[in-house]
Amino acid sequence: MEASNVPALRQQGAVSAAKSHGPAGGEYLTFRLGSEEYGIDILKVQEIRSYEQPTRIANAPDFIKGVVNLRGVIVPIVDLRLKLGCPSAEYNSFTVVIVLNVKNRVVGAVVDSVSDVLELNRDVIRPAPELNAASVDTSFITGIGAVGERMLILMDIEGLMSSADMGLMEAAIAA
Repeated sequence: MEASNVPALRQQGAVSAAKSHGPAGGEYLTFRLGSEEYGIDILKVQEIRSYEQPTRIANAPDFIKGVVNLRGVIVPIVDLRLKLGCPSAEYNSFTVVIVLNVKNRVVGAVVDSVSDVLELNRDVIRPAPELNAASVDTSFITGIGAVGERMLILMDIEGLMSSADMGLMEAAIAA
């Protein structure tokens, strides 16, 4: 899979019709981690690239796979399966890296596959479930999108990538 720009996904008819002007609605890039489907704000996505083995960084947490050189920019690569506690899956031809622009920093997120771009109306988005915070961290879940039979877990990807345990945004936060 070659690098693709997100607008191309829209041109291929991947956008579902459901206009929204509400604060909870908007366009989401959907992707899979195992059997679950997630959605992130399309405005945070810079591009989608095929997976390439990153250069490992010594003493980095398991979920930080390493770094790649993306047109002269050194980009840290985070495996979202490992970060979110999903069972690890094999890297295959569907495995992609979603290149994100988070707080003016470029970060790559490894996912099993990218599904499509959906425009969600606020009336199809439900609040994140309230769970015991000691056992389940739901702070990066902004809601659950119900699209037909599909359930999308909507994520605050900027909050996740800039969380302290990621260690990716210290320079950006200090600036």
